[in-house]
Amino acid sequence: MRRRVTGGSGCARDRNAKDLSQASRRSFGVLQQRLHQLFILSVILKGLHALIELAGGIALYLFSTNVIVGWLWEAGRSSDMVARFAHSFTTGEHEFYAFYLVSHGVVNGAIVGGLLLRRRWAYHATFVVLTLFIAYQLYRYSYTHDIGLIVITIIDLIVMALAWNEYRVFKRHLSTL
Repeated sequence: MRRRVTGGSGCARDRNAKDLSQASRRSFGVLQQRLHQLFILSVILKGLHALIELAGGIALYLFSTNVIVGWLWEAGRSSDMVARFAHSFTTGEHEFYAFYLVSHGVVNGAIVGGLLLRRRWAYHATFVVLTLFIAYQLYRYSYTHDIGLIVITIIDLIVMALAWNEYRVFKRHLSTL
């Protein structure tokens, strides 16, 4: 015959609370594992983006403004937007885009490497650098209305949020050593 404890010592309540606590710890662990996977994926995507920026910036340094404008005019035959861009593409913009893409690619590449190697400086650099890039991208958007800047900004915000969570886990791990 089984006895059920309904009052007094609270054994059934303690056991239920313990089971609930273990279940919530398990689900929290699964959530942290999923967030870590998303973090790794977002950092890898950020790294691929950095490589594309670096390659694009180097390509801009290799070709003159006139050659690029010629290509844009050819591409612009089927697109008014590209044709307008080609018409306004100056040497100053050429130099800006080349420098911006190379520097953005190098900085993001260094941060990606540091994050994948779990270096403490990389987390701090992520927050500072991405905040500065986001501020600049939004400033630039106010003049260009280029939707690509908004997309990059959203990706940067996601990476920052995931990096913040990862950093909290990283700090907790360091404190147990």
